[in-house]
Amino acid sequence: MFSIAAVRVTPILIADPPLLNVQGVHQPYTPRTIVEIETASGVVGVGETYGDTDYLKLAEAFAPTLINSVLNPDLLPAAVRDCAERVELARIDNTVQAEGLRGSRSLGKIASSVASAFEVAMYDALGHETGLPVHALLGGKVRDTVEYSAYLFYRWAEHPADGYAFQTPTDDWGAALDPAGVVAQAQRMAADYGFTSFKLKGGVFEPAQEVAAVKALAEAFPGQPLRLDPNGGWTVPTSLAVAAELEGIAEYLEDPTVGTPGMAAVAAKTSLPLATNMCVTSFEEIPEAFRTGAVQVVLSDHHYWGGLLATRELAATCRTFGVDLSMHSNTHLGISLAAMTQVAATIPTLRYACDSHRPWQAEDVITRPHTFTDGRLPVTDTPGLGIELDRDSLARLHQRWTEYPEFHRRDDATAMRKVHPDFTAPKLPIW
Repeated sequence: MFSIAAVRVTPILIADPPLLNVQGVHQPYTPRTIVEIETASGVVGVGETYGDTDYLKLAEAFAPTLINSVLNPDLLPAAVRDCAERVELARIDNTVQAEGLRGSRSLGKIASSVASAFEVAMYDALGHETGLPVHALLGGKVRDTVEYSAYLFYRWAEHPADGYAFQTPTDDWGAALDPAGVVAQAQRMAADYGFTSFKLKGGVFEPAQEVAAVKALAEAFPGQPLRLDPNGGWTVPTSLAVAAELEGIAEYLEDPTVGTPGMAAVAAKTSLPLATNMCVTSFEEIPEAFRTGAVQVVLSDHHYWGGLLATRELAATCRTFGVDLSMHSNTHLGISLAAMTQVAATIPTLRYACDSHRPWQAEDVITRPHTFTDGRLPVTDTPGLGIELDRDSLARLHQRWTEYPEFHRRDDATAMRKVHPDFTAPKLPIW
């Protein structure tokens, strides 16, 4: 048995482009939390999760409770939930969360998201202690590469120059505010990274404009998989109208409307599969969704499902009920991307390309950031996650966190008000 000698929790801020969604626009910087677990023999495992205040507060409170305990990922979820209750997290309500736009907030979801970072760090440490890759600790891989989808966004060319009292991060992607801009963005992603599957974040413009963008993508990339995700921005009738327009074009619609009943009403009247990372985000939400046929594809995310083992359990549940599985992404770094790849390699029924926010998150805290080839990442057989923490980068991004406290909580609506002062996050659905 391996014991835990030290646990470190480091909040950071990473640069984020002005990507648009139904809740507003991404801020110049987004918070993440990096977890390190060091064993008695000096081995270090790393994990990553959301960095908003509630998540960080819980991670910092939970970390000391692990010191001198046995390295056992199976014990984490219940222990973190217990700690969450003792910490008495603030702002637990039933609103849609900006950090991933993944449905309602709850104490359980926050606890699971924090548990996931510690669990991944434990698996990484166990891998280094045993000389095994994480996928072997999870039961073994069934594929040598994992396919990812290009994540297309409507976006501004840059953050508002007069909106902040400091120089905001920039990139050379330019604006994408119409079908032509979306297609140009996809063409660059295909040329630079080899992506052959494309997902457009919708809910930004009138549905007709977003349908036109998907049709333009279909013309530019004939026969290649396309997806549209408005994050619950449409009513049931609008969702059905969009589904009719995209029959035979899109491989699925992701969360066209809000809630399991709404999704079920749409699914009953279209043959286009519906995917979700909003109405099925915990095991408690599965029975109603599967019983009513509300979703045909669950987009797992090891962060809010509680880790890698829970993702494997979710995959088995979906397989039992004939529901497909793929992977949702959030504003993640290379640690989470490595974890996604390791667990994806162990799931036999994973037949849709996984989401990834790369290349939007250009900064990283690992020494060798991932490189996509033909839209895929290799499944490494090196110990643990197959990555190494870049301590200089970690220190630099933590220093940024200390300098910009206004970004300790992601808030897309506030960022949008820098340009549109009257903007308020909408009550979904809006079209």
